[in-house]
Amino acid sequence: MSGQGTEAAPHRTVVVASSAGGLAALLGILPLLPADFPAAVICVQHVSPHQPSYLAAILGRRCALRVAVVQPGCVPAPATVLLAPPDRHTVVEADGRMGLWDGPPVNHVRPSADLLFSSAAAVFGARTVALVLSGTGHDGAAGTAAVKECGGTVLLQSPGTCEFSGMVEAALRLVDPDAVLPLPHLAAELERLAAEVPAA
Repeated sequence: MSGQGTEAAPHRTVVVASSAGGLAALLGILPLLPADFPAAVICVQHVSPHQPSYLAAILGRRCALRVAVVQPGCVPAPATVLLAPPDRHTVVEADGRMGLWDGPPVNHVRPSADLLFSSAAAVFGARTVALVLSGTGHDGAAGTAAVKECGGTVLLQSPGTCEFSGMVEAALRLVDPDAVLPLPHLAAELERLAAEVPAA
């Protein structure tokens, strides 16, 4: 099912999971994407809920893309990176807009990449690209399976290039990814995929 939140032309939506070592991984990909990148990006980076997050400011200084923290009701748009706020589950609602939820942790974390991935897959279908980067634990693995089931694409950072490979290895145990690549090659693959928009 495709999102009903906007009248804009269809585009891919890239959903990203990262945790320990994730900032370096994000900085190895997002600054390589051009200012006119024709896909939306939504990131769950696990950060402490007990201290301010400077992730948006750090990425915003380094990226040509617009970087913003998810607000309820905002719409994923091309050339924009939306960041899950600390301690709030971030999901794609049925109308294609973003929602925040204060429910219990999933996989011992909040926000949970699994919730973001599965909700994006349900709304955007084959236009969903799931990307799992450095991190510990297994958040995002079940979500990659949901993306595959909806005809979407799964990309993984190559485990040997991760500072912490647990999340990538958990995904590898559940799905056959479309590509496993080091960071610069992941950026190039995202550009290629963004230029080709399948039916949802």
